[in-house]
Amino acid sequence: MADLNGIMLLMGSLLLVSILAAVVSSRLGAPLLLVFLVVGMLAGEEGLLGIEFDQPELAFLIGSLALVIIIFDGGMRTKRERFRVALWPAISLATLGVALTSSLTALGIVWLFDLPWATALLIGAILSSTDAAAVFGIFQSQNLKIKQRVASTLEIESGTNDPMAVILTMTMTTLIASGQSFSFSVVGLEVAQQLIVGFACGWIGGRLFVQMARKITAQFTFFRCSRPPVPWLCSH
Repeated sequence: MADLNGIMLLMGSLLLVSILAAVVSSRLGAPLLLVFLVVGMLAGEEGLLGIEFDQPELAFLIGSLALVIIIFDGGMRTKRERFRVALWPAISLATLGVALTSSLTALGIVWLFDLPWATALLIGAILSSTDAAAVFGIFQSQNLKIKQRVASTLEIESGTNDPMAVILTMTMTTLIASGQSFSFSVVGLEVAQQLIVGFACGWIGGRLFVQMARKITAQFTFFRCSRPPVPWLCSH
């Protein structure tokens, strides 16, 4: 029980620090993600709190679930008009842009530090995705106003570049962990396969979700309007 109370106190303290960090981030104009990384480093094994955490599988599961929730929430909040304005530029930046950024970063790492291509591409994949929240935070701190097309592009790109970065990161991690020889053709084929399968599953899942939401809404409306005590709730 004492350990449980200590864990709850620690989690609450970290949550409070995260809220205060958001305020500090807005005041200083620093990206919120950078502030959270600093807080995590201070709370880690070599930080002030010295919290030991050696469960990469759990960290991967929590990170994946958080990414799914963030992307789903961003997609639900994005209006259809924004997709019409900036869909293709955002998709291009989220796929080709991420791949190009990862490749150029890997090229610089190989040239400067003489690391293997697999390791260099893994580092490039980790650094390739961008965070629209950090970008908008910098714009707001500097009182910069951007056009609707640019804002829409950043908003859509931020929700679609993370899967590309995750695919590249997981592909390179699997390649390095398995000890296979590096090949651009193998990596390109694996990334293309995951993109195609992921897009197909996402499209089918999205269509099923829309149909289920419509049926649930229709059933709820029918049940609500069929009850005589509250006829004013029914829309005519």
